[in-house]
Amino acid sequence: MSRSTLRLTVAQALVRFLAAQYTERDGERHRLIAGTWGIFGHGNVAGLGQALLEAGEDTMPFHQGRNEQAMVHAAVGYARQLDRLSAQAVTTSIGPGATNLVTGAALATINRLPVLLLPGDYFATRAADPLLQQLEHPIEADLSVNDTLRPVSRYFDRIHRPEALIPSALNAMRVLADPVDTGAVTLALPQDVQAEAYDWPEEFFADRVWHVRRPVPEPAELAAAVEAVRGSRRPLVVAGGGVHHSEAEQALKAFVEATGIPVASTQAGKGSLRHDHPADVGGIGHTGTAVADDLARTADLVIGVGTRYSDFTTASATLFQEPDVRFVNLNVAAFDAHKLSARTLVADARAGLEALTEALAGHRVDAAYEAEYRAGKERWEQVVDSVYRADDEHAVPTQTQVLGALDAVVGDDDVVINAAGSLPGDLHKLWRARSPRQYHLEYGYSCMGYEIPAGIGVQQAAPGTPVWSLVGDGTYLMMPTEIVTAVQEGLPVNLVLIQNHGYASIGGLSEAVGAERFGTAYRYRAPDGTFTGDPLPVDLAANAASLGMDVLRAKTVGELREALATARASDRPTCVYVETDPTPTSPGAEAWWDVPVAEVASREAATSARTTYERQVADRRRHL
Repeated sequence: MSRSTLRLTVAQALVRFLAAQYTERDGERHRLIAGTWGIFGHGNVAGLGQALLEAGEDTMPFHQGRNEQAMVHAAVGYARQLDRLSAQAVTTSIGPGATNLVTGAALATINRLPVLLLPGDYFATRAADPLLQQLEHPIEADLSVNDTLRPVSRYFDRIHRPEALIPSALNAMRVLADPVDTGAVTLALPQDVQAEAYDWPEEFFADRVWHVRRPVPEPAELAAAVEAVRGSRRPLVVAGGGVHHSEAEQALKAFVEATGIPVASTQAGKGSLRHDHPADVGGIGHTGTAVADDLARTADLVIGVGTRYSDFTTASATLFQEPDVRFVNLNVAAFDAHKLSARTLVADARAGLEALTEALAGHRVDAAYEAEYRAGKERWEQVVDSVYRADDEHAVPTQTQVLGALDAVVGDDDVVINAAGSLPGDLHKLWRARSPRQYHLEYGYSCMGYEIPAGIGVQQAAPGTPVWSLVGDGTYLMMPTEIVTAVQEGLPVNLVLIQNHGYASIGGLSEAVGAERFGTAYRYRAPDGTFTGDPLPVDLAANAASLGMDVLRAKTVGELREALATARASDRPTCVYVETDPTPTSPGAEAWWDVPVAEVASREAATSARTTYERQVADRRRHL
């Protein structure tokens, strides 16, 4: 008996297939590929371009981008806002469009966030050879520029024949929907194959639901973790991004309220507890709070929940200094659960926390320990108040006062987005997260240029939610082009643009490591050839306005408050532009970060920095 088929091109079949894919978790269904971003060139215009047109917006919504990297950032912001249960695709031509995807793909994979990449590729038949923009390799004829995506993709395939799409597309969906394996997925599509017709089995286009599992802990691992908690005097939870991805915030709250164990958070995990919860001690690590880092140094048990323990979190392996400190890692990925020679609890974060809470019934930390960290939390809140406060409404605001003004304007459900520069450190230490989705920091890759396109993705995922993209002038100059997309789509993203004339974060780091802020300021060359002349006369506010944004210029603290309130009430993309007082007002780092310093140098700044470095690196330890 012959089975029913549909004659479609490969591109048409792929679009129809993607429109029928769903995820399901806890009985709730989501569309897996909710839309496609695209910039068209000769490598995809006749294939996917035609297929998307033919399918129509009801089948596959299309979003027009301006920069290929930015399209990936927008898709990542979308997926993160929706807890990885829904994602977007990105299509480009062969050549520079495809290689522009690499940075975004790396960001997605490092942060374990799903995005489907569909770059065009050379002719599979080699009918046109060499193709325009084709990379010719003398001993590997099947190599193309798309192979640069292999190391930054969780799954990669090149579709040389129509029928190869069926198993490859299914594998791609499996990876995108898997909480352990997810990240960037690349299907490279030769442009002649995209346009080739094939008789597809109709069952390929049937609705398919990918169940997102919640694995529970194995009894032996759970028992070992419970024993470790009961035997500890000074336990500390480190909450990572996995708490959010698993929607485990309420389970974490129940766990700490039952046990009294304090919670410090990574950049990805901040907001796992509301900022005013008595057990929330704020950010941990190099950009952490004084109370969290003090607790980390003296903790005898560290309970990592959904964290991959980056060097910022561990202060480059110098933070956890208690001689007998041990680790219990609750993570859906065994790779992360085994870090720091921990007792593993390989499970979904929510399921694992619920199991721990039940198994630890009746157990609670000593009252003196609770009193200690609550007092430390109160002292830190006073620090935040002091750096947020602006006594003179007519003064030029500092960067921390900008955050204080924004803190006073946002509501509980607003989303604040940042990724790079000096802002991540200030935000991790100071921001008072009111809800699980409010604090959106991309710090796995800390990619300059992420903020504006990610704001668009978040706004698509959460229409009606006020979204704030916070950028410095350095980040803005990397990738402002998607402002045009926000204007085109009527997405009221708010941009807070801070002008500080250069790379403030790296400038500070450069000074600390003896490089004397070399090459970090946006200034004219001085007579001696160095970049130490007057600041460049760059008007970024005018640039944002030229791209279609409403722009509000704020020169004082008072004007800033008014501008932020106006922006939040607006239904158009709005930029609040503020030039800040460069005087450092943020609290200093409470823990170390390893950036190696020149071992030999002739300049005193570098030799002095090396002395400090050798003293600090001596605190590094391996947890065995």
